[in-house]
Amino acid sequence: MASSKEYDGILFDQLEIIEEALSLLKEEDAPKTMAYLEKKKKYVERKLYRNPPLLEEDDEK
Repeated sequence: MASSKEYDGILFDQLEIIEEALSLLKEEDAPKTMAYLEKKKKYVERKLYRNPPLLEEDDEK
């Protein structure tokens, strides 16, 4: 089982990949993909910073 430090490292890696993809997508016209990755970014940040889970209304925004 991964330690808390290892788990945080994995989440930071995921966040970095998502942010790099979002920066590339800003040059493209792919609003559905950007919205999907923004949502995934929120989920990773919630896990990383140990915030409460996203609410249904957060998904609709």
